[in-house]
Amino acid sequence: MRWGQVHIAATGVWLPGRRSAEEAVRSGRYDAEEHAANRIVSVAAADTEPDGGPSAPEMAVRAARVALERAGEAARRVSTVYHSHLWFQGAELWAPASYVAEHTVGSDVPAFGLQQSCNAGVASIELAAGRLGTADAALLTTADRFTGPSFDRWRCERGLVYGDGGTALVLSATGGLARLLSTATRVDNSLEPVSRAARLADDPRAVETPLDLAAGADAYTRAHGNMRQIAQRMAEVADASVRDALTDADTTMSGIDRVVLVSTGRSRMRWQLELQLGVPEKISNWELSGTVGHLGAGDHFAGLDHLVESRQVQAGDRVLLVGGGTGYSCSSAVLEITGSAPAPQGD
Repeated sequence: MRWGQVHIAATGVWLPGRRSAEEAVRSGRYDAEEHAANRIVSVAAADTEPDGGPSAPEMAVRAARVALERAGEAARRVSTVYHSHLWFQGAELWAPASYVAEHTVGSDVPAFGLQQSCNAGVASIELAAGRLGTADAALLTTADRFTGPSFDRWRCERGLVYGDGGTALVLSATGGLARLLSTATRVDNSLEPVSRAARLADDPRAVETPLDLAAGADAYTRAHGNMRQIAQRMAEVADASVRDALTDADTTMSGIDRVVLVSTGRSRMRWQLELQLGVPEKISNWELSGTVGHLGAGDHFAGLDHLVESRQVQAGDRVLLVGGGTGYSCSSAVLEITGSAPAPQGD
């Protein structure tokens, strides 16, 4: 999809303190071989904060307030909120998106929850852009808190470690720090059982052991083929998404200056960068990923925020965001940096 007057007005991130990966290995919580392959230094963990730290929606609100302050005048024109997450948001049968909207942009702004796993952040850009009016803005947020006993951040999935945090992005029709050139989404719904396995239950409390995506994937491969074949099918979906986004942006990979991927461990990320995309690690979001972990749907907003705030991009640079989430779906977006976010305006 080609986009005309759609812009990233601002980004915002709120991350808690860090837990050391080496300490997790020493205490037996993290597998030493996984640590050696992943090269994760630390992960963002909400329970490092005073009083146990904020809930996931509270982290989204904190990130959103940063983004809205940076967005200046665009913050006054927010007409829609999209909130994305993977894990428990603090209460059952509840609408966390409405909580985020109420505590950021007000009671009368429609708010929608989006659950497309780790792909939801990039997917929300495409969805919100399609709804954006000629003078509108949209607030996109993500947040998760991956804590026990139902979730083991260190062992849930091979190849990455889960981190806590909130992220936000303000999409605007009237300018900002980057212009949205294109988006593209491709899916293969036949791959949804890879993460589901046999964990269906009538009551969430009936699942007594922590979520184990690695075991689920192993069970699926025993029944349906080897993991290499499954990974190849996922790679084909991602390849198609990236190819479509680049074509619609009238560019190629050689025209991309920075790439932001799902924050996996180093070995998996290098495979995606070097073998799949054909670009070096140095233009990726690994610098941030290795210190905060996988932020669920928030890796891309956090990665873009880090590039802008650390001045690693400048006007004219093109940034490729590549999502990917269980289901299986992949959304890609091409942005062109146009300058700094507008300065906050006084009341």
